[in-house]
Amino acid sequence: VQLQASGGGLVQTGGSLRLSCAASDIIFSFTRMGWFRQAPGKQRVLVAHISNSGSTYYADSVKGRFTISRDYAKNTIYLQMNSLKPEDTAVYYCTVGLPPTNYWGQGTQVTVSS
Repeated sequence: VQLQASGGGLVQTGGSLRLSCAASDIIFSFTRMGWFRQAPGKQRVLVAHISNSGSTYYADSVKGRFTISRDYAKNTIYLQMNSLKPEDTAVYYCTVGLPPTNYWGQGTQVTVSS
């Protein structure tokens, strides 16, 4: 499965972005789909994930501001990001499946200016 992430960019504090992750193959068979992010000099960390049952998980730092969703008809995962903060600046990566056999997208840069 190949994943193509898009939607990143430069936004001011308080702004919004919507990330998309288009898969080359059907994704409904994967147990979990999610988004990670990696800030400069830091480890990659989980932002949110959604299971094929629809249950979701969010890191405390993004709860109430970010929303993860998926569209099986389009084989696409989304991350709606609202009320963005400078600390949200990072490269965002989408992933499908469970470790250690999960697949990764190439990453999309999100920069939030103060």
